[in-house]
Amino acid sequence: MKLNCRHKIIIVLVLFAAQFSFAQKKNESIGTETVNVVKPYSPTISDAFKVKETPSLDDSGNQAKEVIKYSILSVPVASTFTPSKGKAEGVEKAKKERLFNNYATVGLGNYSTLNAELFVNQDLGNNDYVAGMFRHHSSQGGIKDVELNDEFYDTSINVGYGQNNRDAAWGVDLGYQNQIYNWYGLPANFGSTIPGQRYDLINSISPDHSYNTISIGGNAEFNESIFSKLSARFTHFSDSYSSSENRFYIKPTFTVDVMDQAIKTNVIVDHVSGSFKNNYAQDNVDRLKYSFTNVGIEPSFVINENEWTLELGAGVFYSADSENSGNKFYIYPKVNASYKLVGDLMIFYTGVNGGLNQNSYADFVNDNPFLSPTLNMRPSSTQYNVFAGLKGKLANNVNYNLTGSYMNEKDKALFKANDYTEVVTNEDYAFGNSFGVVYEDIRTFRFYGELKADFSENVTFGINGTFNSYNTDNNIEAWNLPTMKLSSTLDVNFTKQWYAGVNVFYVGERKDMQSNLNLGIHPVVTTLKSYLDANAHLGYKFNERLTFFLKANNIGNQAYQKWLNYPVQGFQILGGANYKFDF
Repeated sequence: MKLNCRHKIIIVLVLFAAQFSFAQKKNESIGTETVNVVKPYSPTISDAFKVKETPSLDDSGNQAKEVIKYSILSVPVASTFTPSKGKAEGVEKAKKERLFNNYATVGLGNYSTLNAELFVNQDLGNNDYVAGMFRHHSSQGGIKDVELNDEFYDTSINVGYGQNNRDAAWGVDLGYQNQIYNWYGLPANFGSTIPGQRYDLINSISPDHSYNTISIGGNAEFNESIFSKLSARFTHFSDSYSSSENRFYIKPTFTVDVMDQAIKTNVIVDHVSGSFKNNYAQDNVDRLKYSFTNVGIEPSFVINENEWTLELGAGVFYSADSENSGNKFYIYPKVNASYKLVGDLMIFYTGVNGGLNQNSYADFVNDNPFLSPTLNMRPSSTQYNVFAGLKGKLANNVNYNLTGSYMNEKDKALFKANDYTEVVTNEDYAFGNSFGVVYEDIRTFRFYGELKADFSENVTFGINGTFNSYNTDNNIEAWNLPTMKLSSTLDVNFTKQWYAGVNVFYVGERKDMQSNLNLGIHPVVTTLKSYLDANAHLGYKFNERLTFFLKANNIGNQAYQKWLNYPVQGFQILGGANYKFDF
């Protein structure tokens, strides 16, 4: 049986005590001895020794630990503490602005200006809708130093119907527009050949004329079809001088996969035909008729490779002149490429494009409403436009775009002032107060720069500029084309209710030429002065439906001429309100 360490010690002590007692009994007297002490014992470190033995501990005989069981005596304790409910912290979202389907705008200003708009839109079901738009802009005139009536009216109405389905979306619309203008721009020295009859001659002029436009058209987009887009429109345009024009175009776009490459193709059919009652000299017998049909096809495909994007294509057009039996073929390049030099911070792009432009009487009037109804019509051809540029970001909220281009155009349409005589039997547009259209071959070098910045959600700024250099044949000027255009905008939201904006634009010098044929002198080129115009607006959102606004145009009150002999209205102020609503 094995003993533990404590028991061993007790046994040793007992045996030692017994041995000691026996010794005492055996030698009761030890006698006398002489002990000589030489010196006290002084141990040194060398006298110490280490016991080279590791004790062996054997606790196999130890008593096993008792298992202790715990239990909790639960005693209910009354408490009046009620913990509060926790809630998650989050960013407070801005209230989403409500969108309305309809709105009405009315504004009144000096020069007896009226500006009104009404837009309505109503869903008829889950997918289809009907919409309508009414617009009116008019002024009763009052331009300083203008001797003829200078009022104008522009009224239009459009209605449309459409559907938005899963596989396709389409819409059709019908519109009518009526425009009334006046040929109020008499030359500065008008009546110099008949000073005694000048007043009577001016009073005999009735400068008002009107335009009417009826149009019907539609467009469609398909998701699961070879045709991706389709647009078509028919327009009938006429004026108060018995001029008439019809234009029809259709443009389907379809995509075909060839060898894992999607080839996009635009097909264009554009027809325009019309007639004018007289030519400018009033010596024609028959009406002046024109009829052109342009048919073109523009295939292209896009290659995306790492940082490169490349579009390769071409355009082939056939133009038929039905009145003059003249037919022409045109071939145009369509190549565009872009490369990300530094991600979205700097993108280089370049290309060369061209195309055939179908000119029309209606389009000319939209650019210049003071034309004489005696125009010579023909299409214009951009043989090529070579360009290269850089665009990207200077910062997260600052974008830029720089472009240089060289363009070669054949038969470019230019507005030029008509020559005139001071004869009472003239038509009302033949007193130096109208413009004609001439066609020139022009080569243009152009530089364009743009900068846009969103300083915050409430402040945005933009500025852009276009600089042109024109080169023509036979020392002909690029009539009424400016060499420079600059524009800048600033929009600010002061509060949730108040907002404002400023727009400033600058147009450089332009050239025109006009001659008084009664004087019998060679026509002299006239330089129209450059002008700077500043406009501003201020708005107050009374609530989510009603907004009041105030607009100021031509703040500098400059009587500059946009066209020769045609000064514009001076300082203009317009105030009104916009109301949004739902049915």
